[in-house]
Amino acid sequence: MKKDGIKKVVLAYSGGLDTSVIIPWLKENYDDPEIIAVSGNVGQADELEGLEERALKTGASKLIVADLVDEMVDDVIIPSIKIGAKYEKYLLGTAFARPVIGKKLAEIALAEGADAIAHGATGKGNDQVRFELAIKRFAPGMKIIAPWREWDIKSREEEIDYAEAHNVPLKISRETNYSKDKNLWHLSHEGLDLEDINNEPQYDKPGFLEMSVSPMQAPDVPAEVTIGFEAGAPVSLNGEKMKASKIIEKLNKIGGDNGIGIIDIVENRLVGMKDRGVYETPGGTILYFAHEQLEMITVDKDTLHVKEKLAVDFADLIYNGKWYSPLREALSAFADEADKYTTGEVKLKLYKGNIIPAGMSSPYSLYSENLVTFGESDYDQAQAEGFINLWGLPTVVQALREQGKL
Repeated sequence: MKKDGIKKVVLAYSGGLDTSVIIPWLKENYDDPEIIAVSGNVGQADELEGLEERALKTGASKLIVADLVDEMVDDVIIPSIKIGAKYEKYLLGTAFARPVIGKKLAEIALAEGADAIAHGATGKGNDQVRFELAIKRFAPGMKIIAPWREWDIKSREEEIDYAEAHNVPLKISRETNYSKDKNLWHLSHEGLDLEDINNEPQYDKPGFLEMSVSPMQAPDVPAEVTIGFEAGAPVSLNGEKMKASKIIEKLNKIGGDNGIGIIDIVENRLVGMKDRGVYETPGGTILYFAHEQLEMITVDKDTLHVKEKLAVDFADLIYNGKWYSPLREALSAFADEADKYTTGEVKLKLYKGNIIPAGMSSPYSLYSENLVTFGESDYDQAQAEGFINLWGLPTVVQALREQGKL
């Protein structure tokens, strides 16, 4: 990229190691452009504290904090819950936030008359693709600066060296230098001892888990929750109506206290390598489970089975940065139609990392106790013989052919 003519840069800014170092690096390597730091509030809570002071002290001209919590939840997370999207057991926490952040970066860059957008995603990861595809959708032709694909820094340790040499304030040390991403939905942990897949995660080490406790440290008495859904979307918790983001927030506390939603997986990154991550997703894990329970009684067999297949494709689209695509929109429309009767309540017990079904109800349930009971019912069992004869006719014909009796 030509470095002259870049007078104003909008930077995706989290205040973490990567984006903190990028500000002075951009000024050194792009002829001292104005840096507008943009932080998307996607529910990372205390990580926003002191962000403006750090951004300005590091060299940004200003910090813009965009409130994107409800947009992320309503426009991305709920459609994903409806279709049941999971990427290799990963509930897509980081990937959920990137589309709305990328879109806002593009909008702000256009409004501010910026010459480029910069981000701190590495050249090894998925986020570079997610950010840049969203930017290309809403600001096609905008220059994109990805320092990890340009600079001479080779590791997070060298980033810390650079930060210390440039008086960049950091909230981490070399010993706590996990690569983390936090939002309302989840917290991810990568790097350090986790890079050796033979190492057990340090769940019981103080400060490692932030949204949850280890199941071994969870209470000996289960917590009970009742979640209400309307057309596949969560609308109430324990009988109280509230917006979906508030439900997630409350379930994060209840689920986290009971060790729910901690997974340790090696996933297949878009760029081709395998990566190990530990994810905390307490509220999201509960919501996915509850939604799946309710669908068992409200969605017919054929639709449910097709939806389960399409959920894999939907998750791939999110993971691979294609949220803003015609196929994703079409699949969301399918999920809306498939879930139009997924209304009702699900009761669960949460106990030491486990989610235990405790009953459910729906005004649109397809479950008939009268039909399925082992007791007396209206079902005529004699009709099964004719059904089996017709269903098995191709099998009989095949057998007769092999016996030479056709």
